[in-house]
Amino acid sequence: MANAKPEFVVRLDLNNPVFQSNLLQLQKVERHAALDTLNKLRQLYWNQVYRDDGLKWAKISSVKPPVGVDAIYCLRTTQSRRATAYRDGGFIRLLAIAPDHDSTYGRK
Repeated sequence: MANAKPEFVVRLDLNNPVFQSNLLQLQKVERHAALDTLNKLRQLYWNQVYRDDGLKWAKISSVKPPVGVDAIYCLRTTQSRRATAYRDGGFIRLLAIAPDHDSTYGRK
């Protein structure tokens, strides 16, 4: 057990201006659903995020990550919206909420 990685509770980074703008521009019902998802995220351990069927955490291969970031991921924030994010230690750094499913993956 000495080599086991410690498990971290997810910490949210909501400071990206694009993410903030996307979140605040959602209609009330979608905004509340997204906030419920964010609240759920902050209560999970990372291994739970990876396995959660509702979040659908998945690597986006079609989008080149920024310098210093290994990979960009998407996760479901509402029934019809996905957010892009990346993991940075114990933090999930949220980047944007896509207007539709395809644009999350760099298509359209």
